Amino acid sequence: MLFNWILGLMSTDLAIDLGTATTLVYVKGKGIVICEPSVVAVREDEDGNKRIVAIGKEAKRMIGRTPPQVAAIRPIKNGVISDFEITEEMLRHFILQAHQRSTLARPRMIICVPYGATDVERRALRESALSAGAREVYLIEEPLAAAIGASLPISEPGGNLVLDIGGGTTEVAVISLSGIVDTHCVQAAGDTLNEAILQYVKRKYNLFIGENTAELAKIRLASAWQMDESKAMEVKGRDLIMGLPRRILLRSGEVREAIQETLNEIVDAVKITLERTPPELTVDIMERGITLTGGGSLLSQLDILLHNETGLPVHLAKDPVACVALGSGKALQELSLLKKVALEG
Repeated sequence: MLFNWILGLMSTDLAIDLGTATTLVYVKGKGIVICEPSVVAVREDEDGNKRIVAIGKEAKRMIGRTPPQVAAIRPIKNGVISDFEITEEMLRHFILQAHQRSTLARPRMIICVPYGATDVERRALRESALSAGAREVYLIEEPLAAAIGASLPISEPGGNLVLDIGGGTTEVAVISLSGIVDTHCVQAAGDTLNEAILQYVKRKYNLFIGENTAELAKIRLASAWQMDESKAMEVKGRDLIMGLPRRILLRSGEVREAIQETLNEIVDAVKITLERTPPELTVDIMERGITLTGGGSLLSQLDILLHNETGLPVHLAKDPVACVALGSGKALQELSLLKKVALEG
């Protein structure tokens, strides 16, 4: 008991947004100290034993560039753990990094989970965090954390609509009185946009491009609504017919065409949620509008698309990428808020 108390004094509490694409770590009293890709490079020897080669940015640079015995993998898929051992190692790495490599650190930890995560998935996440060095683990649903991070008045009896577009999932949630009234989740998000661009180039130009190249094209060229100015960038890949390196000029109009189906799914998710929202809360949402959070909400002209499709005002959160981590970090600071929003069990 005394030992745990001493460890508590030596440790700084953490809030972690364990995302499909990116992991952010918030340290109590310091703010966000880590923002790294949720990617781990693993080397497998002849006996089947696995060894971590790299984690985060270094591992992401290896995607598509590794020899056969090394694989750059994402241990989080669609917001849930797909590889428990690798997730545990990744968490341990980020905890040590946040505590400046102190192996004695035993922090209290808040981790965000998708709304509707099963009991099995929640238990697996708790166990992974505890095994990685956490002293206590609290879970918060991502839409709630995003709303807190966006400074929405979630504790009031009024409707707040949050659209959180992450790497693996998009979650739409109506929040009131510190709880989620209704929500809808689709697996159409940042990674889906990347894949749509990759497949479009493959289909139209018989050119196979990498995941990182597709993501770069999304960042530079993609828009949800037609823009006055057309953009273009050179894209390099492997010709599927000749097998040789080739380059093409990819235009913004083509990228918009490629991602249209994914955008339609996101818009439909918003409409479905609005259709199920109680009338009194709908009135509040008409005044307050839609709040965009998550890295995917940075897509150019997304607010224009949503406004035209729903007729509602659309606001981009001040720091959309960090909203979930900031919201869970705020819960770390305020015990009364943590008690309201933390999941039981």
